[in-house]
Amino acid sequence: MSLDLLLGLQWGDEGKGKVVDAITSNYDIIARFQGGPNAGHTIEFDGHKHVLHTIPSGIFNENSLNVIGNGVVIDPAVFLEEINGLKKFNIDLTKKLFISKRAHLILPTHKIIDATSEASKGKKKIGSTLKGIGPTYMDKTGRNGIRVGDIINNDWEKKYFKLKKKHLNIISNFQDKVKISINELESDFFKGVECLKTFDLIESENFLNQSIDDGKKVLAEGAQGSLLDIDFGTYPFVTSSNTTSAGACSGLGVPPNKIKNIRGIFKAYTTRVGSGPFPTELFDSIGKKIREIGNEYGATTGRDRRCGWLDLVALKYSIQINGVTELNIMKSDVLSIFDKILVCTSYVINGEEINFFPYDINSKEITPKYQEFRGWNTDITEIKNEDSLPNELIDYINFIESFVNVPIKLISVGPDRTQTIIRK
Repeated sequence: MSLDLLLGLQWGDEGKGKVVDAITSNYDIIARFQGGPNAGHTIEFDGHKHVLHTIPSGIFNENSLNVIGNGVVIDPAVFLEEINGLKKFNIDLTKKLFISKRAHLILPTHKIIDATSEASKGKKKIGSTLKGIGPTYMDKTGRNGIRVGDIINNDWEKKYFKLKKKHLNIISNFQDKVKISINELESDFFKGVECLKTFDLIESENFLNQSIDDGKKVLAEGAQGSLLDIDFGTYPFVTSSNTTSAGACSGLGVPPNKIKNIRGIFKAYTTRVGSGPFPTELFDSIGKKIREIGNEYGATTGRDRRCGWLDLVALKYSIQINGVTELNIMKSDVLSIFDKILVCTSYVINGEEINFFPYDINSKEITPKYQEFRGWNTDITEIKNEDSLPNELIDYINFIESFVNVPIKLISVGPDRTQTIIRK
């Protein structure tokens, strides 16, 4: 058997959580491979709406196991909140959730460094979620980090206080201090650590490879989106991990030859949270309508998402670097009120038209070239099969498929797991 991969193809918030939740019955194991509590995967079912930050989105499926991989950074305090929030669902979490010993911990001082560093940038800030993600990955690559496997050693607190001291020295060098109570953060942190100890802390790379060899079906779940990848995203306005398909190999310890299908998730339009370039961003009433109808506010931060038309140049780029084998289009229902819809098919930079995603779109003045489509202008949220969808939406989908040369196999027509159409 092999592993399937699901990831976002835009700047995050594509609706990955819903798709994972909708397809988990097809898999034995759901494994999260990167990111941290800066991610928010929203799942709606049976009148419930729940946001997951660290725990994989397969946790609500009674038959699947869930793994937090080594590429994830874990905030013990946030993890404890998530566990408490799931108690109402009567899930036996300790039997359904495994955690990699190699995953790194987010310390209270990581959050303070994040907030202080971002405040010091002024207008040049990158739009960090202030969850301590960047500083944690910095300690990981700097070989200073504390891993989940460390907390079961008797002397782990000695290592913690040594790193805390180093962090406080770093914080003291910033002129603009952010007033955050280290004592309060630390109290929640240690409570979270005790919670982590109640779970199975495993060598997840061995568990996953053995499971695949035993014939188990595994789905790797990514966080954020491909355009936020530390290497291939819109640097420096990116996250601190590899959000692309390559990140699944390093974030779970599985080799590339075990990956079979790569499912790419994208919205019928484009959104972005925080700073950074966004060629198709709309600053008019259309952008505001998309935000309101699509409820485009950060699941983790609550911040307004910037909204714009679908960018096929960027989408094709993401498909290319990920090796996407199938696409899922999300939130097509949000565009239902518009008489016409635009899609970006190329960029104009310095008078030259290009159809590829360039190295630097931060300092360039980009004019998107659009193709116009007729809107379907009808409610599609109750439609259950492809044949009942309006012709205008099918035309829209067919054009996207032909442009990127990858089939769209799932259409989302609403936020609930039941509002999902699998194409023939």
